[in-house]
Amino acid sequence: MVTEITSAKIGVIGAGLMGHSIAQIFLAAGHKVSLFDPSAEVRAAAPDSIQKIFALLEQDATLLENLSLQATLADTVADADVVFEAGPEKLEVKQQIFSELAEHAKADAILATNTSAIPIGEIGAKVSDQGRVVGTHFWNPPHLVKLVEVVQSATTREAVVETTINLLASIKMMPVHVKHDIPGFIGNRLQHAMKREAIALVAAGVCDAETIDTVVKHSFGSRLAVLGPLEQSDLVGLDLTDNISKVLYPSLDNTNQSPEYLVNKIEKGELGMRTGKGFREWTPEAAQEVRDRMTKFLAKQTKESTDQ
Repeated sequence: MVTEITSAKIGVIGAGLMGHSIAQIFLAAGHKVSLFDPSAEVRAAAPDSIQKIFALLEQDATLLENLSLQATLADTVADADVVFEAGPEKLEVKQQIFSELAEHAKADAILATNTSAIPIGEIGAKVSDQGRVVGTHFWNPPHLVKLVEVVQSATTREAVVETTINLLASIKMMPVHVKHDIPGFIGNRLQHAMKREAIALVAAGVCDAETIDTVVKHSFGSRLAVLGPLEQSDLVGLDLTDNISKVLYPSLDNTNQSPEYLVNKIEKGELGMRTGKGFREWTPEAAQEVRDRMTKFLAKQTKESTDQ
C-alpha cells in the first residue's frame, strides 16, 4: 500500500472522457501515470486531450512527460501503487476489469473504481482480496470538478479509505467519505431525486423543460455553490423546513422506476443534444454553446480555487 502519498505511481484503466482527465490531474500534481485503453485509437488520442487540459488551466504541460501509454492492462498496473478504473458503466465489464487487476496488480496496490452509481461491493465481488477495493466517484470532468466521493464497501479496509482520501487531498481534489455502499452514493442520489421531480412536473403539464432549467439556475441553483441544502435549512430554521415539508412531501413524485415520460422519449430516439432533441430541442450550435459555457464557468472556478 502507498506509504508516501507524494510519490505514488498511478495506473489508469480507460482513456476516454473520464480516464484521460483523471490521468491529467495526477500528472499536474507531479505523479507518474500509466494509461491504458483497449482502443488503440482512444489511447493514441489521450496525450492531445490531456495537453488541451493543461492549456485550458494554464498549467505546466511539460509534466506530460510523466505519462506512459501502455498496450496492455497488465503492463499498466504492474508497478502501480493505486489503480483507477474508468471503464464503461456496466457491471459485467467492471467485474472483468477488476478480475484482471487482481491478477496483474501488486498485492498491496489499491484498486479504485470510478463508477457513478454501481455498488462497490458488486464490482469487486470476484476479487479475492476485496479489502483493497474502494470507490472513487469523480465528477465529469474531473479536472474541473474537485469533489470525489470515496466509497467504502462492507469489505474495504479502513487503511485503504484513509490512504485514498489522503492521496486525493494531496493533489488538491476534495475527497469525501461515503461510509455506506449504496447505489448512486450521495451526489447522484440527490441529483436524480431532483430530476425525478423535474420530469414529473413536465409530464404533468405544470411547465415545460426550459422553465424547469430557468427556475433551477436562477433560484436555489444560483446559491448551491456556497450554501448546501442542510445549511439552507439551518439558515431559515428547521421549524420552517418542517412546515414546508408537511405541505409539500405528500404531493412529491415517488415513482420507483424510470418515468414513463422519459422512457417514451428514449423509444422515439429523443436522446438529448446528440440527437437534436431530448427534453428540449437542440441545434449543434446551441448544444456547443452550453458545453462551452459550462467549461468556461468551471475552469474559472478551478483557477480561482487554485490561486487561493
